[in-house]
Amino acid sequence: MSYRFLASVGALAAMLAGTALGQATSGSPKPAAKSPVPNAKSWTMPRTPDGHPDLQGIWNNATLTPMERPAAFAGKATLTDAEASAYEKHDIEASDIDKKGSTLLRLTGDVETGGYNNLFIDRGSELARVDGVKRTALIIDPPDGKVPPVTEQVRQSRGRGGFGNRYDSVKDRPLAERCIIGFGSTSGPPMLPALYNSDYQIVQTADTVMIMVEMVHDVRVIRMNAEHSPKSVQKWLGDSIGRWEGETLVVDTTNFNGRTRFRGSSENLHVIERFRRVDANTILYRVTIDDPATFTKPWTMEYPFVASQGPIFEYACHEGNYAMPDILGGARKSDAEAAGKTVAK
Repeated sequence: MSYRFLASVGALAAMLAGTALGQATSGSPKPAAKSPVPNAKSWTMPRTPDGHPDLQGIWNNATLTPMERPAAFAGKATLTDAEASAYEKHDIEASDIDKKGSTLLRLTGDVETGGYNNLFIDRGSELARVDGVKRTALIIDPPDGKVPPVTEQVRQSRGRGGFGNRYDSVKDRPLAERCIIGFGSTSGPPMLPALYNSDYQIVQTADTVMIMVEMVHDVRVIRMNAEHSPKSVQKWLGDSIGRWEGETLVVDTTNFNGRTRFRGSSENLHVIERFRRVDANTILYRVTIDDPATFTKPWTMEYPFVASQGPIFEYACHEGNYAMPDILGGARKSDAEAAGKTVAK
């Protein structure tokens, strides 16, 4: 696997949020997640002993719906089933990584090195269905389905070159390459579908909700009806406090350490998540991102988490992490070549 591929996965996750490359188990790809139309008449909300909706289980948020609305669907938030079917068919065919010239092959590596093949692909099979209709973007506010502009300070800092372009030491590389947290904000919050491993397991008690993330086996611990820790206590995944508003679990997260940098976010990132179970197979997830230091206004996404049989297998990201010496070794070779030195083979 080339260091070019690993260096690009974070950017690709942002570009294809809603695309998931699956790691196969026992030689077979995981089944694609479905998003059935809710049938309220034949379903009763399961509840925990304290009377709140039971969200426990394994859920998958893989979807072909991109985070931002494609230009082809400008001004069109939803599609008919016929329109969605045509889009899904074209998207799956165009992203066939085993075909020369496919979108995924172009973004994950060149023809010689590539990244994965179709054995490892688990992108889901359809656009996200919410309220019975297919969505063209995960973003629902702003209404144009686009991430709001960043502040002028952030725009200028991006022009000077980013964190992911430095190769001098292990500490210069992105957190996902170092196996600290999952790339593409799979761990959350917000919990976005990424390139693969889009499964989550929820365990729920009266005092705590635990969300185990398949990617890099991160674990989020949500303290119910508690107070946020002092601002000086900062965490990789933030400090998550939960409360119930009727049938909806609301999770308020602050106290980020400023190094996760979701789409360039700062330590002032404030995320509000809402989990509402709408049928036996679906949790509707809505998340609002607010960071005045990064974005010119708050923005919101909404998409389903669909029941999955599981189990969630071990994610051994740091089992040797052979990619890291390869990435830095490739950089040293490039440095030596630029300086006109002979590189030992």
